[in-house]
Amino acid sequence: TMAELLANADVVSLHVPDVPSTRNFFTKDQFAQMKEGSIFINAARGTCVIIEDLADAIKSGHIAGAAVDVFPKEPKANGEEFESPLRGLPNVILTPHVGGSTMEAQANIGLEVAEKFVAYSDKGMTLSAVNFPEIALPLTEGKHRLLHIHRNVPGVLSKINTLFAEQGINISGQSLMTKGDVGYLVMDVDASASQEALDTLHEVDGTIRVRILF
Repeated sequence: TMAELLANADVVSLHVPDVPSTRNFFTKDQFAQMKEGSIFINAARGTCVIIEDLADAIKSGHIAGAAVDVFPKEPKANGEEFESPLRGLPNVILTPHVGGSTMEAQANIGLEVAEKFVAYSDKGMTLSAVNFPEIALPLTEGKHRLLHIHRNVPGVLSKINTLFAEQGINISGQSLMTKGDVGYLVMDVDASASQEALDTLHEVDGTIRVRILF
């Protein structure tokens, strides 16, 4: 259980998103359950911890120290004073939550975004998409790749496979994922059959968009 974990851990490190179930996740009750002399790290979100309760636990000596990178209220610009009940407490490390704003991080973000665009435009891959199905089908040498975006309703994949079988179109590779109302199908077929396959996909009920890559 959580209580057993807290009672036995020398270091508790928090890494959770800011969602309703994690807000005020750690309060005086959780700090009281922690092993005496343990260390607390918050690298999640400032809303996950009652910061005043953490400060009280450190002042009492029950928590030996803490490292915190996120806060309920953070300065919005240079020159704005940072205020926190953790300031000045012993064995406490406070860092400014700017990892994503460093020059190195921004450069890497720009590179990653460009790579994701190229992966989709050239290969149909959509890994890390937040509002679209994620697919990373390995390329099949010597084949043509088709992308089929459709409404997420039962029977679409079965219909496509049946039509291809009736027309003698062999599928060398195939991957389907759905997200919400959208389905995304990536498939590789023989180069000689790619145009026929494309025309067939256009005729499938529920089709939103079809694209041939190569």
